[in-house]
Amino acid sequence: MLLGFGVCALVLAATIGVETGGQNALLALLVAALPLGVVLPCFLWLDRFEAEPAGLLLMALAWGALVASTVALLLNTGSLVLLREVVQQPMTVGPVVVAPVVEESVKGLGVLLILLFRGREFDGIVDGLVYAGVVAAGFAFAENVLYLGRALGEGGESLAVVFFLRGVVGPFAHPLFTICTGIGLGVAAGSRRAAVRVGAPTLGLLLAMALHAMWNLSTVTGLRGFFSLYVVLQLPVFLAAVGLAVWARRREGHLIAVHLTPYADAGWLDDHDLDMLGSMSARRRALAWARSTGGRPGLEAMRGFQDAASELAMLRMRAVRGAAHGPTGPEEHRLLGVLVTQRARLAGQRQG
Repeated sequence: MLLGFGVCALVLAATIGVETGGQNALLALLVAALPLGVVLPCFLWLDRFEAEPAGLLLMALAWGALVASTVALLLNTGSLVLLREVVQQPMTVGPVVVAPVVEESVKGLGVLLILLFRGREFDGIVDGLVYAGVVAAGFAFAENVLYLGRALGEGGESLAVVFFLRGVVGPFAHPLFTICTGIGLGVAAGSRRAAVRVGAPTLGLLLAMALHAMWNLSTVTGLRGFFSLYVVLQLPVFLAAVGLAVWARRREGHLIAVHLTPYADAGWLDDHDLDMLGSMSARRRALAWARSTGGRPGLEAMRGFQDAASELAMLRMRAVRGAAHGPTGPEEHRLLGVLVTQRARLAGQRQG
């Protein structure tokens, strides 16, 4: 896998270097990091209840920035040559028809691979949103480096226009498309029905392609057409996606409390724990209390308690849905042991 990432990185770097020049490429790299610094924290915020492994998120980012962008670049370029020289279709066919299909397929493939090979870390809609958003953020970053590098070679005015459209107006464009696929895969991850496990991702991918195609169509209609479609279509879709993300985050907190209730009934947790673990604001207050009473060790104990409880809730949710990957007993016992240990550490810090 590392070899594949490395090969893609070399191909992408060589392509960008040839098209833009080394100096322009380095400057474009710095400028492209600005919207990435806005987009990534938003998806990490969404991931607060049951944080995904940092290594897996980094792999998702690398898939988007290196593998998906390189494959899409090669396929898009080849398709444009075919359309121009053989089929003799207008050049707008590539961006509006070919690019959405190619790019959403390779981005979505990265999210699908995480579900297939690291299914224990893929619990539902929120995880689908996060992984898809991170993959797409990496893809957009690589694409921005290329476009900004080209613009640098054309002059300052062209650079300002490209950065405004891609970094200010549309930094969430690629994530907005790909989260449709992520939501579909998230729905599939929580279902035992074959029709849902196949149909939801397929529908999500088709919606991602459609939104991507409409976005690209708006970019070839001139600035007036772009902003008209942006206000009428893209902005409402973006706001709806934000609303969905907030709802999914709150729903995850509710599900955590629900699936931890049997452990409270068995005496492993109490009602105060359930209220705290199901609310992000209550979690923050608990972390602040732990830090004020126990310093850094207290903070780490509370964070460990919260993380273990979240993992335990997700484990039970998968078991209840019949979507668990193998026996859950050993992992359940391990997480309960972590809860006991972290609670003891908190009690010790409080007494100290």
